[in-house]
Amino acid sequence: MKGSQLRSEFLRYFEERGHTVLPSSSLVPKDDPSLLFTNAGMVQFKDMFLGKVKLDFQRAASSQKCMRVSGKHNDLETVGRTARHHTLFEMLGNFSFGDYFKEGAIAFGWEFLTEVLGLPKDRLWITIFQEDEEAFEIWHRKIGIPQGRIFRLGEKDNFWAMGEIGPCGPCSEIHIDQGEKVGCGRPSCDVACDCDRFLELWNLVFMQYERDSSGRLHPLPKPSVDTGMGLERIAAVMQGVTSNFETDLLRPIIEREEEMAGKEYGRHEAWDISFRVIADHLRALAFLMADGILPSNEGRGYVLRRLLRRAARHGKLLELKEPFLYQAVETVIDLMREAYPELDGARTLISRILHQEEERFSLVLEQGLRLLDQSIEDAQRKGLSVLPGSEAFKLYDTFGFPLDLAQEIAQEQGLGLDMEGFRQAMGQQREMARQAWKGSAEEPEKSLYREILQELGETTFLGYETLEAQGRVVALIEDGQRRLEVGGHGRAVEILLDRTPFYGESGGQIGDMGRMDGPPLQRSGATDGAPTDEGPVLSGVEGVLVKIEDTQRPLLQLITHRGVIRRGTLRVGMVLRAQVDGERREAITHSHTATHLLHAALRYWMGDHVKQAGSLVALDRLRFDFTHFSSLTPEELERIERTVNEKALENLPVSTTVMPIDQALELGAMALFGEKYESLVRAVRIEDFSLELCGGTHASHTGKIGLFKIISEGAIAAGVRRIEALTGMEAYRYVCQEEAVLREIRGLLKVRPFQEAERVRKLWEQVREQERESARLKDRLISLQIKGIPAESGEGREGAPAGANLAGGESGAEQTGAIRTVKGVSVLAVQLDHLDINALRSFVDSAKARLKSGVVVAGTITDGKVALVTGVTPDLTDKLHAGELVKSVAGIVGGSGGGRADMAQAGGKEVDRLKEALEKVYELVEEKLVAHSS
Repeated sequence: MKGSQLRSEFLRYFEERGHTVLPSSSLVPKDDPSLLFTNAGMVQFKDMFLGKVKLDFQRAASSQKCMRVSGKHNDLETVGRTARHHTLFEMLGNFSFGDYFKEGAIAFGWEFLTEVLGLPKDRLWITIFQEDEEAFEIWHRKIGIPQGRIFRLGEKDNFWAMGEIGPCGPCSEIHIDQGEKVGCGRPSCDVACDCDRFLELWNLVFMQYERDSSGRLHPLPKPSVDTGMGLERIAAVMQGVTSNFETDLLRPIIEREEEMAGKEYGRHEAWDISFRVIADHLRALAFLMADGILPSNEGRGYVLRRLLRRAARHGKLLELKEPFLYQAVETVIDLMREAYPELDGARTLISRILHQEEERFSLVLEQGLRLLDQSIEDAQRKGLSVLPGSEAFKLYDTFGFPLDLAQEIAQEQGLGLDMEGFRQAMGQQREMARQAWKGSAEEPEKSLYREILQELGETTFLGYETLEAQGRVVALIEDGQRRLEVGGHGRAVEILLDRTPFYGESGGQIGDMGRMDGPPLQRSGATDGAPTDEGPVLSGVEGVLVKIEDTQRPLLQLITHRGVIRRGTLRVGMVLRAQVDGERREAITHSHTATHLLHAALRYWMGDHVKQAGSLVALDRLRFDFTHFSSLTPEELERIERTVNEKALENLPVSTTVMPIDQALELGAMALFGEKYESLVRAVRIEDFSLELCGGTHASHTGKIGLFKIISEGAIAAGVRRIEALTGMEAYRYVCQEEAVLREIRGLLKVRPFQEAERVRKLWEQVREQERESARLKDRLISLQIKGIPAESGEGREGAPAGANLAGGESGAEQTGAIRTVKGVSVLAVQLDHLDINALRSFVDSAKARLKSGVVVAGTITDGKVALVTGVTPDLTDKLHAGELVKSVAGIVGGSGGGRADMAQAGGKEVDRLKEALEKVYELVEEKLVAHSS
């Protein structure tokens, strides 16, 4: 039975028994930023098991794509070395949400394996949790399994929990005895053995308890069932093979590798490991990218890149020197596209990214492996048991060579890796980088802010509701030190208040600017000499005035205001009035709302694989980094820009709601993996077009954005693009500037509006035609000059003696431009005016052909500099090297050059010495011929 048949038979069986068949969810867990990848079939039903979602059904079944490369479910290091471990696999599962329980689950599992698939009953063994008498009774008395084939195991093996607290319960596993030949061969081998003889097929989890924070178990009112069976494992059993890699789900991928590598699977164990690693990783790579994950240096993208580089490295071990993954992945897509059509839809994307990444990594790998091999040899020669951490760090820091790959290769050579030394080297590098950076804007150490936070508590942010508020000064910082008092015009200071309307830079949005003022000083009298252009703060009495130039969030819970004192003295404990620059904040909110519209428009037009990878929201402008595999075409950019402007013109309301994060995710709010979210979050909605978790400030309606204009798009990293755009008046000014330039061009071209492109196109064609005509004339000139070269009989131009000046000057043996015979070799050195370097090369090639045997050196003056080209016919390159000759000639005109033995070129600055240099050619050729003969 093929793998595809097994999948469909499983789903059909449970559908006929009242189960709702659901498609596989994404490998990126929906609404669950805490989980890196979907690693089990139950992940998409997590909220159902927790009772958070009301269901239209109580029974479900699925075939779920799963990834296990992190946490306690991490099979990466064993992939390829065993017959059954994978990074990506399919999990067949049936689920009951308060419907059937142990008896039903056991009956379904047994019937499917023995009646539908026809597995022999006497080869199936059962494990149960040691205290689960109910499961024992069902297996023994109702199913009829002999007591000797039911094993009781402890909590480690047969008790499942969703987490430290929450739903949990005992589980029961069905194993198949594959025979003594498959196992370890020990007489004591049984179901509890780790060998492959007793292979686990199906795990039935009975969620009947809830564990509280004290560890106590409480019965659930509606017990549920979660089961999982690996498709690859059951396929191996049904197809009569002992390795998952021999099944029709993976063997065709290995066969494609065999074709490409010219090696046979099963002949060499080291090769076999590489074949299996590549087959496994190719499947994972295809599925990850089809779900929108692209290579990066963090999070899920880093896992993808790590898998890709591991596969590429194993390709090198199979002596696959050119990129191959992008071709081999076609087999994966063809195998799986019927069950997972998203693979076919992403075929081009997957192939492009694999090709780009593998080419980049080939350079890293080639350099890094060479150095790593040398380091390993040195360590072994010195009798070391570990590879020094400093060596691994040098590879990592200089070449970007992955640490885990260096560790793996070292282990293959019997060496450990000094991780502590690696960490020390990294720490030293960071410290050196910190010490090397100098500047007045250097921030105080984070520890200072942590000290303030622990001592004085969080800053309360009031800026969502108001732009002006009073706050008490809780701390002052000057020159990295806490102060009780800071005064004097022009002194820079950081002010921390207990509450503030100022937004501290975070989430890409820049910090607020504004002013703070306070009560009059205790002493009366004159000012401290500060200018008073800002005007009095309080009626008739002078107090404190500070210009706030930036607001930061050094810690999530702390806001610090960086400013310059304009008047008075600041003291800890005083109350200040904080006023945000409202016009500036308003412009920033417009840009931030435009960023959300841009994100939604990108996903709408380019696909759901587009994810935010960074942003900067500033005054009247924004920068947005996003995941995508190629540059956007002008047409795509126009569609995206038009969509944002359309949404702005619709003047859609922008609403912000504070809610529990679970509720926000259930509503479909976008959550960025790696972001830290509080239990309560702000969900920003723009009607039905955009919904994101965001702590920034926003416009009340999209119409306030005004004009939105994209000004650039480009790559900033592999798989990451950047769009820069303007909003509001800044966008308007940009368009006005473009129009002004266009008007000037229109005036120069003397055309009407919208005729500019056609006129420029015609002018360009005229220029091209003139360039072609110029090239034809130069070719004609060269042809005429070549005709002046005498044939081997020694005759020159018609009526002209051999040795005529081909540059158009007087004839004579002492003039440059004459062919001379030097030690039996024909030599021509000539100056040609009004030719560029390409024409000069063409002349030399033609002259060599005319001479049949000889040396040609041609020179010209172009743009105030000397250009030289030297050619040597093939029969003479063992005696005379064109590159060496032209280098010597170029030295006379104050230049340098070089090239091949048959053709070379050079340049120089001293144009007045060109004639001298060409005359020197004959002497140089003679010297070199004499030197060669001796």
